[in-house]
Amino acid sequence: MFWLSLMTILLLSGAFVAISINNNNMLSNTVDQAGKIQQATVSEITRVVMDRVVTDKLGDTNRTIARFADMMFLSAKERVTYLADRLKMIVDSPEGYEPQPYTKPDPANDGNWTPKVIFAPGTNEQDPVLNVKIGRTSNLADTMISLCKAFGMSDMYIGLPEGAFFTVSNQSSYWFVDGKPREYDPRKRIWYRQACEAHQLIFTDGEWDANTGEYCIECAMPVYDKRGGLEAVVGMDLYLDEIEQVINNTLSEGEYNLLVNENGKAVLPMQAEEFPMASADRERTLLESENETLAQITNEALKGNSTDVTLGQLENENYYLIATPIPTTGWVLISAFSQEIAMQPESLLQEYLADVQTGVVMNYHEKTANTQRTAILLLAGVTILILGGAILLGRRIVKPLNMITRRVSGLGEDNLEFKMADEYRTGDEVEKLAESFANLSHKTLDYMEKTVKATAEKERIGTELALGNQIQATMLPHTFPAFPDRNEFDIYASMDPAKEVGGDFYDYFLIDDDHLGLVMADVSGKGVPAALYMMACKIMISDNAMTGKSPAQMLNDANARLCANGQEDMFVTVWIGILELSTGKLTAANGGHEYPVLMKDGRFELYKDVHGLFVGGIPGLTYENYEIQMKPGDRLFMYTDGIPEANNKERKLFGTERMVSTLNTDPTAELKTVLKNVREAVDQFANGAEQFDDLTMLCIEYKGKKEEDK
Repeated sequence: MFWLSLMTILLLSGAFVAISINNNNMLSNTVDQAGKIQQATVSEITRVVMDRVVTDKLGDTNRTIARFADMMFLSAKERVTYLADRLKMIVDSPEGYEPQPYTKPDPANDGNWTPKVIFAPGTNEQDPVLNVKIGRTSNLADTMISLCKAFGMSDMYIGLPEGAFFTVSNQSSYWFVDGKPREYDPRKRIWYRQACEAHQLIFTDGEWDANTGEYCIECAMPVYDKRGGLEAVVGMDLYLDEIEQVINNTLSEGEYNLLVNENGKAVLPMQAEEFPMASADRERTLLESENETLAQITNEALKGNSTDVTLGQLENENYYLIATPIPTTGWVLISAFSQEIAMQPESLLQEYLADVQTGVVMNYHEKTANTQRTAILLLAGVTILILGGAILLGRRIVKPLNMITRRVSGLGEDNLEFKMADEYRTGDEVEKLAESFANLSHKTLDYMEKTVKATAEKERIGTELALGNQIQATMLPHTFPAFPDRNEFDIYASMDPAKEVGGDFYDYFLIDDDHLGLVMADVSGKGVPAALYMMACKIMISDNAMTGKSPAQMLNDANARLCANGQEDMFVTVWIGILELSTGKLTAANGGHEYPVLMKDGRFELYKDVHGLFVGGIPGLTYENYEIQMKPGDRLFMYTDGIPEANNKERKLFGTERMVSTLNTDPTAELKTVLKNVREAVDQFANGAEQFDDLTMLCIEYKGKKEEDK
């Protein structure tokens, strides 16, 4: 009987152990199968999502940088064309222009904008015909200096076929080496030869500037007489560091940009060295590249067609590639982004899933081991209860586990989430396993959604702010004193941007020796679109001012051109003034902008001028000029709505009256101090409240002509 009982106990113990081992094997198989299915599904979904995010981001960044580069080239083209047209007027009607004096470079003039002439070796400097020609060309000196100051250029120049080189700059020591004049023949320079060969305006490939040693391209245009003979070549340097800085500021890890000329060769050398292409492609045109994808997108973009983002190989690695044409020069911007870096979120997510899965299995094994120890102890005392418990345990575990296995096998891309059901609520480890699967599925979906949203938003905000800040920084004049050689007036301006890029801008420039142009404007909207719209408006207004138009005519022309472009939901408020320096007469026009503030007799007062509607919103609008007679000592203060509409924590406005009162606390202080007083008053009123708009101000004091200047 004893042996029979012992054998019964041993048989029951063996049966229990076998059932436990079987259950553990079923669990391991279920967890392993579920993990493989989820990892495969998550991998596929992550690749699809990240592919879409990278495609959208790379396409937007590439097209935005291409538009910015094209606007810089277009601005240079318009300035060179304008100067060439002025020179053509002199060539066609020389009798209307008296020869003006000119000098050779003198290091003593460093820091002053001066016209200068350099003669090529072998040129007859005493030739009277050549001297008269150069003297008539000197009539353009003031125009060239004004263009350089207004647009932040280092120089402009005119090369004559006789070997003379006429230029304006604020540096003369460039033209000397070890104290001796440096030889320079414009006829041997690339810009001169290419312009003559093309018989039209050209942009050269990149080269190192002969004066500054910086990498640049030249924009040049030939000028012919009425019989078709070459009279001169007009040109300017366009330094590529601004474009390269924009590219570098928007780069993410694994992203590369390449600027390619109309022949398919790289223009920016630093980027060309970093761009992951074959060494042979660095020496030849990309149109001949053995990389079919790179050659294809380059060829398509050079035809003027933007390409879609495509996946190709560079240096045996997969990259997303896109090319966008730059219409003004016929060049192309190519962008590439590493697929390996783009898919890093997939690796992180797979690691996270593996860690969670391992934790679930370890937790189950721990609890199962405890159950087994308890069951073995019970087997030693009550054999029948052990057998019944083993059978019951088998029924409670096997059936739910089979159901869990079938449910996990049915998971897929369209049905990724595992949800709890009443069949899994067994009150033991099976229920905990099902709860762990359900929790894992929910966390997986939540993590994927947060990863996609965070990645897309971070890329969008970083790109937009970097580009917007760069555009505003390069377009607004910021050197003071602005015109140190002019004593008829003093001027100071500032623009403090809010956290997000805005569209405020100001400008001032000498139209000619006796007229100063003033601009204050506020573009609707925020972000890169507003910044690009601001740049277009600024170039349009400044170019119109150089043609001699009145403020009202400039607003009429700007409204017509902006409305014709069909830019939806974008408009700009503009105030334009032209100050006649010899008389103090200010002619102005207001396109929906804030009222100016005028100081006469030592006190500022709001000047309610003639108002028109905003510019760029309604076709066919016309604007009116009005005049203000300024006397020596009078001041004019202009601003954007960010000043009067500044809020404090109680949502109250700073207001126009408080602004005028602040100006009158110290109205005769230095102009910089006047603007500083207004900004400090706004900050004190806001008392820590967030700045929601740009704070832009400009103040000018008219001093009049001194007796020694008359």
